[in-house]
Amino acid sequence: MYKPTPEEIAKVKGMGFLIDKTTYCHFNGRVLTVNGRIDADKLTVIAEAAKKYAGSAVGLTTRQTIEIQHIPYENIEPLIEFLREHDLEIGGTGPKVRPIVSCKGTTCQYGLIDTFSLSEKIHHVFYKGYHEVKLPHKFKIAVGGCPNNCVKPDLNDLGVIGHKKPIFNTEICRGCKVCQVEKACPVKAARVENGKITSPECNGCGRCDGKCPFGAIEGYNVGYRVYVGGRWGKKTAMGRPLQTIFASEDEVMKLIESAILFFRLYGEAGERFADTIKRVGFEETERILTSGEMIEKKDEILAK
Repeated sequence: MYKPTPEEIAKVKGMGFLIDKTTYCHFNGRVLTVNGRIDADKLTVIAEAAKKYAGSAVGLTTRQTIEIQHIPYENIEPLIEFLREHDLEIGGTGPKVRPIVSCKGTTCQYGLIDTFSLSEKIHHVFYKGYHEVKLPHKFKIAVGGCPNNCVKPDLNDLGVIGHKKPIFNTEICRGCKVCQVEKACPVKAARVENGKITSPECNGCGRCDGKCPFGAIEGYNVGYRVYVGGRWGKKTAMGRPLQTIFASEDEVMKLIESAILFFRLYGEAGERFADTIKRVGFEETERILTSGEMIEKKDEILAK
């Protein structure tokens, strides 16, 4: 059986094929799901590809790709072509924007945003659109539908979380002995104090929606909360939320682009986004990301 050279191993790694340590003659290739969702026809194609070009085994990665395992080196190009014919591709390695991870917030009872739609947009604009843009290190993005944090957005370089924080009308609040809002709050952030409802530690989950029978909740601050600088692995860092609650997908997309450009401009080779933020300072990073200046300098930054 052909044993690939170190140069060949490095080449196909950049294409998304990682060496299989059980043989060092085979590879595992990661098929992208775009937003963690894939239809039955494409699943059938992946299964057929695994049987035809590999050892028939597939695995699910933590980044929501489907890994075809035990691929002989000589089958890599035919496999790529076969998948391409069915609108599928392999990728997900290198110092660049990595495949997007999304929770099922679009269909989940707790989801506050359309996670599938936003993740797909991010995939096409930044994973695909920025695929040739080299960064100081990998850049991972996750989209979560609510503060349950099922896909751990705050442990990614950039994470987006659906947000729905109540706006109280204390004039209407009756300070009920058994407050339905307080009773419904899953994190016990809402409480009646001095005869009025308050929630200073609210995490924006929106579970109190419609709970007050007297209308003391007059509305919600609804949108997208963005965390930056998270990481999980050999070193860990908890992402920190930006102060702004973004009102639309377009605003989030501009912020993500600003973050990627910021990382390319200010990041040093080999450091993660968390390290860049720590070196620049969180407050200064937040100012730059929300000022729009990275977008204004986009062409200049990408030309470097």
